[in-house]
Amino acid sequence: MSENELIKHIQGCKRQDSKSQKWIFERFYRLMFGVCMRYHSDHDRVQDIVQEGFLKVFSNIEGFTSKGSFEGWMKRIMVNTAIDFIRKEKASPEELTAEGTLEFSDDGEEISFLETEEEEITIQHVLAAMKQLTPVYRAVFNLYVFDNLTHQEISQQLGISVGTSKSNLAKARRNVRAVLLGVMNEKVSK
Repeated sequence: MSENELIKHIQGCKRQDSKSQKWIFERFYRLMFGVCMRYHSDHDRVQDIVQEGFLKVFSNIEGFTSKGSFEGWMKRIMVNTAIDFIRKEKASPEELTAEGTLEFSDDGEEISFLETEEEEITIQHVLAAMKQLTPVYRAVFNLYVFDNLTHQEISQQLGISVGTSKSNLAKARRNVRAVLLGVMNEKVSK
């Protein structure tokens, strides 16, 4: 896809041209589906999120000013839509209010979420482990690890305290690590 072709279809979407909307949808659907899969593991729910996200993209496309990447602008809308779905699902109060501290190693540094030989763990293993997280843990993990948000920004996005964000990240890392260590143990025993 050329940059000129993309600009042409963005302009068409601003005029509410259905052919341009279809073109944008078809070009970015799989990518945006992948973004939303980081936040929800249910395939049907992710389809709903992506559909809702594209509705938001098309209704707010006037807000895209071409100063940044169109793809990045769309990803932000999809992430926000996925977070809105998490809020609507009303995750258990325990997940949203659990306070705690991060785990620390002997030298006072935060323990990394994976302390195994990286070359033996694939991205598919990590994604599979993330799917086992609760929606709130997965959201915090994604926002921190993949979207590089601070705990302050995460707390504002999800409507939780900074301490809860830190606690949920630590628990998410611990759960992902446990799953990945299980994968490693299976590989060793084969």
